[in-house]
Amino acid sequence: MTDAVRTPDELFAGLPGIEALGEPAFRQWEGLRLAHHDVGHGSPVVFFHGEPTWAYLWRKVIPAVREAGFRCVAPDLPGFGRSDKPVDIGWYSYERHVAAMADLFEALDLRDATVVVHDWGGPIGLRIAVEHADRVARLVILDTGLFTGRQRMSEAWQTFRAFVERTEDLPVGMLVRRGCHTDPGDEVAAAYDAPYVNVDAKAGARAFPLMLPLSPEDPGAGAGQRVLDALAADDHPTLMLWGADDPILTPATGERLATAIGREAPEPIPDAGHFLQEDQGELIGRRIAEWLAVTPPHN
Repeated sequence: MTDAVRTPDELFAGLPGIEALGEPAFRQWEGLRLAHHDVGHGSPVVFFHGEPTWAYLWRKVIPAVREAGFRCVAPDLPGFGRSDKPVDIGWYSYERHVAAMADLFEALDLRDATVVVHDWGGPIGLRIAVEHADRVARLVILDTGLFTGRQRMSEAWQTFRAFVERTEDLPVGMLVRRGCHTDPGDEVAAAYDAPYVNVDAKAGARAFPLMLPLSPEDPGAGAGQRVLDALAADDHPTLMLWGADDPILTPATGERLATAIGREAPEPIPDAGHFLQEDQGELIGRRIAEWLAVTPPHN
């Protein structure tokens, strides 16, 4: 049994805007209790968060998509949000997180799904789209990348990685604030801190930057390349949105990704940083809903 921290449910009560996610649901996977939110009816839209966020990141985006007639599913990755948090930093791997999210698709029998990805949710969710293509109809890509060990990383990201490597008690709320164009304020920052009851609970938040392959020989690089190649060869309808002021994964990064997978350049989201859902969540929700209304699914 994996040694893991479980955040008390009461710590999530009353967080600003959390009601948009509805009540959490839980399932068991490899001895862990994993959480997801599931609201609305219709074709599923699955929202993958990254690091160091959780499903809360999507609270401003989901209402417009739900109101447009879609079922919105927002999982918490293992180590984040309401999901159990293994305390061993070595437990975390790209393979494990893909397997955990593939299990979600199986458990909920999601089909004709639109996958919406951000940050580390990109390598995870886009791999799901490639390896379970019979379940995925469309892609929405926000400020992320596919990591092959050959990708260029910004100086801001290199600084961030070095900070995470040497900081055991990671200031999660502060990191989110610094990644926004407009400071979301103390209450929202506290909501990002809420899942982490102690230093041990932050193992996942610390692990993810260190998991990113920096050479083609690193773990996960080969899988990242396979996903990149598969997306370049397929015809999933794709919407790409990018924070115009993202210093971590810059707009140029988005343009390179679009070229690599044969998609149109990302639409810039104004006055938005890396956590563009905080800066412009309502706008992004409306844009996704509009796009879904006019974009037939991949067959």
